[in-house]
Amino acid sequence: MRGRAVLVVVCLLLAGCSTSLPGDPTDLDGATTPEPTEWDGDPENHFRERELTVAVRNDAIPERDYRPLVREALDYWEAESERYAGFPIAYRIAEDEDPDVVVRFVPTIEECGSEDHAAGCAPILTEPGQVNRPVTVRVRGNFSDASTVEVLKHELGHTLGIRHGEPPEAVMQASSNLTSLPQPDARNRTMPWGKPGLFVHVDYGAVPARDRPETREQVNAALGYFGDGANGTVPENVTFYRAETAEEADIVVRFAENAPCTQGSGSCGNLRGTDPDGDGQIERYTALTITLSGIDTEATAWHVGYWLGRGFGLSGEELPPPLASDDPDVRRSEWWT
Repeated sequence: MRGRAVLVVVCLLLAGCSTSLPGDPTDLDGATTPEPTEWDGDPENHFRERELTVAVRNDAIPERDYRPLVREALDYWEAESERYAGFPIAYRIAEDEDPDVVVRFVPTIEECGSEDHAAGCAPILTEPGQVNRPVTVRVRGNFSDASTVEVLKHELGHTLGIRHGEPPEAVMQASSNLTSLPQPDARNRTMPWGKPGLFVHVDYGAVPARDRPETREQVNAALGYFGDGANGTVPENVTFYRAETAEEADIVVRFAENAPCTQGSGSCGNLRGTDPDGDGQIERYTALTITLSGIDTEATAWHVGYWLGRGFGLSGEELPPPLASDDPDVRRSEWWT
């Protein structure tokens, strides 16, 4: 492929990017606990206890020990609660007695007050009558250690009466960039996209009218080849659908006078995706743009097919043999038959 340059653009969309970490009084479901008749401690302490017992429940990843992460977040608030919540507090992790607080790690949080799919959830407690023991803090269990501690600090802050945007702002901001546990990179997955059905938009605007019928046949040949499994190199359930606009498409094929990666004729592929574990590599592809410039019409299918292969994580000898070929005659042949 003369003049070809590979362009891969990684969009770092971290898991939890722009996701609220809410605590909402509606989580209390109207339940209240009578205020103790006698309390000689700090009047700002709505728990009416100097030391709170904390239980950790793991409904997420059985083999993962979350207790050290919970302890780290508790230590933070033991050091900072008087400064930011207005009263000192101590915590003790204890599994064998009735706890004051339960920290529950869960696979997902469908809703939390007015928020959907939150990273964590806890009630905002400011008055003794709002403390319904055990107070439950929910945290999604698939985050990295650092992000898990970040979410824990935030949610525990809500139980101390601290709202979004209040000091400490770095902990109590309403959204945060969170990273997940390590995940396989897209190129190492059998299905690097999050779905087998992909929408494709082809822009033939720059193709001369006389060449469009054959160009369309070439593009359809490449799509059909991959839709049939690409000689066993992609999953059999891959299906392509037509998208009316580029904005609706997962894959865009466009023809241009100049390709962004080469000065002469050639083709480029621009892959984008998500990086929830923050390792700088795409874990799931979300978009592929294929640009062809100055390509002979009879070689169009090969160029489109090559980049489709890259879009399914294939390179070098992993590609179907015709798409790994440097032979111009192969590229101009009906290699897909």
